[in-house]
Amino acid sequence: MLVVLFCPRKWAVLGMIAGVMFLTQGQQFEVAGFNLFPQRFLELMAFARVMIRREFSFRRLNKIDSALLCLYVYSTVVYLLRSSEGQAYQIGIAVDAFLSYFAFRGLLGNMEDFRWFLSALLILLVPYTILVLVESMTKHNPFVLLGGVEGGAKWMRNGRPRCFGSFRQPDTQGMFGATFLPLYVALAFLPLERKRAFIGIGLCIAIAWAANSGGAASAAGAALACWAFWPVRTQMRKVRWAIVGAIVGLALTMKAPIWYILARIAAFTGGDGWHRSFLMDVSYRHLDLWWLAGMPIKETADWFPYSLNTTGGADITNQFVAFGLIAGIAAIVLFIVLLTRSFSGLGKALVVVRSSFQSTREAEFLLWGFGVMLTVHIINWFGITYFDQMYMVWFMQLAAISAFSEKYLTIEVVEVNKSDESKYNAVQTGQIPFGERGVNVVD
Repeated sequence: MLVVLFCPRKWAVLGMIAGVMFLTQGQQFEVAGFNLFPQRFLELMAFARVMIRREFSFRRLNKIDSALLCLYVYSTVVYLLRSSEGQAYQIGIAVDAFLSYFAFRGLLGNMEDFRWFLSALLILLVPYTILVLVESMTKHNPFVLLGGVEGGAKWMRNGRPRCFGSFRQPDTQGMFGATFLPLYVALAFLPLERKRAFIGIGLCIAIAWAANSGGAASAAGAALACWAFWPVRTQMRKVRWAIVGAIVGLALTMKAPIWYILARIAAFTGGDGWHRSFLMDVSYRHLDLWWLAGMPIKETADWFPYSLNTTGGADITNQFVAFGLIAGIAAIVLFIVLLTRSFSGLGKALVVVRSSFQSTREAEFLLWGFGVMLTVHIINWFGITYFDQMYMVWFMQLAAISAFSEKYLTIEVVEVNKSDESKYNAVQTGQIPFGERGVNVVD
């Protein structure tokens, strides 16, 4: 909390993620029905900091900011109007989204600061990965001392333990590594960052491997597969239509509905793909019960032969379905709008970067990495919801997409004539800060 409150912004971001990695939600107490986790104190302090220091202003919300506000305000209001149970929990989710996202919007400066953050994060990733690998080898979670979950012999898959680390589920622990993987791949293309980037790639893969989760394995594989599209990065419209065509082709040729493709994939990656496929199937068949304003989770108890003891209903391992059950189809649409605006912002920023800079590679790699990271999150959400401190990682990464795409879209382009030797040399040697000012070199 001291780091978050008083240190420079890039250090404050590192302090927030340190809280995600080394504090657990087992350390909590309840006040008026609200569970106060360590991460909630961190996000509150970070939000207070950016407001007091005026590092973020609500007077200039961009399209991504507005979409996030609409999503959580709408889903929370609808839920509170139709339900008298779990209201504190739903309000807590909305408050977490608001505080975390806008705190990170204020703390994330420029792309150079974020590069520094990724390099500095290795200092935290190394000991964290060691602790997770110790859990994998000994079947004992060192984070139990801080309220972590002890999986042990009860959580085994194919003879190997599924590691929790500081998270409440192996799936979210693995997703933590999988979502940072594409960003370190981006750094690997930069000569000065290459050694640190390969260390980060190895650590992220190790974290995902230790989780022994089909979802984390699929996400890590998807991150690497998306980077394979880099050579056709300027023709993504064709790629998107090709993906749509492939989905339509599968839908026409498969005997089962298209969402059962997840069960097929799980045959290779591991995990309970059948549950995830059947959840979408049974949700579709009960669409008339929840399409308008959602439905109580307890009423999903008969969707599966089994149910969760904590909720009394089905295990909703799909973020899109979860929003639907909270507030109906409109909430799903708003969620899709948020994701669409995020992709759109990155796409437009890439166009500006490619057209406005003498040397575009550095920013282009990182912006593409954010797009891959967003794709990884979407793939994750077909198999899991973020119910522990993983939500802070997601909102930090979403805030980065919002902040950096906005920065490049409002960039000042300065034309430098080659005859002006001093300015031209400043461009060539990088003395003009990259990511803050666009440069067109003209004859």
